[in-house]
Amino acid sequence: MTTLPDLFLRLRLTVPCAVVMGLSGCASTPTPAPQAVITASSSDTGLASAEASDGQAVAAPMLVQTEVPAPEPGNYAQRDDARLLADRLAQDFQLDPSWVFSMLSQARFKESITKLIMPAPSGTAKNWAVYRSRFVEPIRLKAGVSFWRTYELDLRRAEARWGVPASIIAGVIGVESIYGRNTGNHRVLDALATLGLDFPKGRSDRSAFFQKELGHFLKLCEEQNMDPTTVLGSYAGALGLPQFMPSSVRNFAIDFDGDGRIDLLRSPVDAIGSVAKYLAEHGWRKDMPTYYEISPPTDADALAQLLAPDIVPSFSVAQMQSLGAVLPDVAQTHTGLLALVKLQNGEAAPTYVAGTDNFYAVTRYNQSSYYALAVIQLGQAVSRAASNSP
Repeated sequence: MTTLPDLFLRLRLTVPCAVVMGLSGCASTPTPAPQAVITASSSDTGLASAEASDGQAVAAPMLVQTEVPAPEPGNYAQRDDARLLADRLAQDFQLDPSWVFSMLSQARFKESITKLIMPAPSGTAKNWAVYRSRFVEPIRLKAGVSFWRTYELDLRRAEARWGVPASIIAGVIGVESIYGRNTGNHRVLDALATLGLDFPKGRSDRSAFFQKELGHFLKLCEEQNMDPTTVLGSYAGALGLPQFMPSSVRNFAIDFDGDGRIDLLRSPVDAIGSVAKYLAEHGWRKDMPTYYEISPPTDADALAQLLAPDIVPSFSVAQMQSLGAVLPDVAQTHTGLLALVKLQNGEAAPTYVAGTDNFYAVTRYNQSSYYALAVIQLGQAVSRAASNSP
């Protein structure tokens, strides 16, 4: 939807979203580009999503914070750093400075958002089995089967065009928003202003990332003649069924239903095409599995060597096996590189998988191996249930 491994991973019913990008097209005969539309959500529940990001470092300079006295959180109309940010965003995104500052002045600091963005308390053990149970569960499965049956032709059409399996697309949308049931009830303006200007202490400072997303959001609103004060999304500012960050809407969203506009909130078909396009442009390789089962080496040094690159595919099948890992027969013909991915299970034995380039591509949507495996397994479960149901 910055290299942010585990950025928004937390062991509760949240998932992310999030992702970062700009719409462009090229043709011998130029045609008007479809317009991206993000409408205000009527959701009355909190976001059940972690944030999707592009994993690229944001180059925008950090603002110098007022030190004495400390700025009052949320009183943006009276804050010099808010005015400086408004001027910079206006210049970077070709916006009217007075309008940008007017919008920032209407933003409200939300303490709840600063709490939601924080990682789990120190000492909290990660647990894949618990994490999985929050996504591969009856509510999402039932909603997923209904979604699959309604939009199977569109899922197959996206698969044919971009090579991303229908089950992966369905898995992403299910994890991100329960197939559109939960797209967030926070004002995006408040979320991005809070995290851009009042990012909480106690974790790596991501304020530059959210400041830039605020610029993309305001530019999107200007382009589509939307009131920024009415648009709703996640606590991190993600939008619609796929929970794209504003920059991702501008760079990767697509009009897949052919109605001449892009609407990630009201058009599941647009969401299907946009998810497939995003993954395809982030390294998805057609017909490649996402992972293989694996038994890790028993030697501690060999295990540490295989785990060192984390989720980045770095070893051939032969290299893994030479270090003592055991792979199934189906993996023997794999021609790409693999990563030994470790998922903790609290005090129980960890789960290991051999992640492929496609497993890594899913983590470009959200920088978490737990997220990626939940997406993959939810999509598989939905596909099987839809095929087996009468």
